[in-house]
Amino acid sequence: LFSPGSKCLPTLCGQLIPLVNRGRRKSRFALYKRSKANGVKPSTVHILNTPQASKAVNCKGQHSISYTLSRNQTVVVEYCHDKDTDMFQIGRSTESPIDFVVTDTVSGGQEGEETPITQSTISRFACRVVCERVLPYTARIYAAGFDSSKNIFLGEKAAKWKNPDGHMDGLTTNGVLVMHPRGGFTEESKPGVWREISVCGDVYTLRETRSAQTRGKLVECESNVLQDGSLVDLCGATLLWRTADGLFHTPTQKHLEALRQEINAARPQCPVGLNTLAFPSMQRSRALSSLEDKQPWVYLACGHVHGYHNWGHRSEQEPSAQRECPMCRTVGPYVPLWLGCEPAFYVDVGAPTHAFVPCGHVCSEKSAKYWAEIPLPHGTHAFHAACPFCATQLCLTQGCAKLIFQGPID
Repeated sequence: LFSPGSKCLPTLCGQLIPLVNRGRRKSRFALYKRSKANGVKPSTVHILNTPQASKAVNCKGQHSISYTLSRNQTVVVEYCHDKDTDMFQIGRSTESPIDFVVTDTVSGGQEGEETPITQSTISRFACRVVCERVLPYTARIYAAGFDSSKNIFLGEKAAKWKNPDGHMDGLTTNGVLVMHPRGGFTEESKPGVWREISVCGDVYTLRETRSAQTRGKLVECESNVLQDGSLVDLCGATLLWRTADGLFHTPTQKHLEALRQEINAARPQCPVGLNTLAFPSMQRSRALSSLEDKQPWVYLACGHVHGYHNWGHRSEQEPSAQRECPMCRTVGPYVPLWLGCEPAFYVDVGAPTHAFVPCGHVCSEKSAKYWAEIPLPHGTHAFHAACPFCATQLCLTQGCAKLIFQGPID
């Protein structure tokens, strides 16, 4: 779904979770130009003083956003059809208004696993993306999505306000955060600053806490236009936005497979057992299925790549704890290596030479260092870097490690 087709808008979303494409739960979404425009834009504003009047307006069958100021006053903004845009909605709900259903990201999950979430923090109607139907297909993101009644409701406790120009705006409970990378999504990219997007698409600094009722400061020099490599956080799931032009310069599945075969053709060896190592197929790597006999393992503290062996434990009481590398005596985690299989997460087409710590997913050096520098929102307060392939939190002191392979002796 990341491959743009002839009718594909140059805008794509991918959820940073283990690769899953089953039923309504997917890790990749593509946005295509609709056969008929379904975008909407603000039109009439109603100031209503009774619940009955508010209900009457909301039942007209038009899209609307209701701002409840008090029990006796509600501002309803009606939206009319916009022939120049397509609207796509994202959220946890499986109701028909939602185009892309997202679920909470479970750190370190595997393909096909259904890990139960006791209480999701993702909104049922989290956000909407509005794309222009003509070149350059500009895409803008807005907090909140319209429900099955074509309404968005901001209750009394929601953060909302009237702007100096008179129009109403507000924030959703846990917010929609966006980060645009500096320098685009290339090998020269650097992390940007996380901002919050309002219901009307304005950009604000982050609130003191994720669900605080007081908004941040308006950032007038920034916009809600999505760029190649923009990250969208929905408080429980993070989306990576890629453009068709950006994906044209990223590696393909065939390219990653060629790199895998190139590494295996070099016949790397375990420096102790002297047996030949080989990365599993892309399909097995994608599923993180059972380990293979030739699977490469790595001592993450030093980067030396070995085959699997069941010795070198520092403690008999904790056999799964730290291991000592037989090459350099460095002590640290000892994990299997898996190639990162989603090409859209790569910022370049370089060889897979680095592994994320502590999960062991392998990608190019610049891709590994880029993701190791990005503080992703975690929960409602924290930020930390994570592996894009499995969402495992990276070590604070060492986000990635350079791999050291030993070639064949002959």
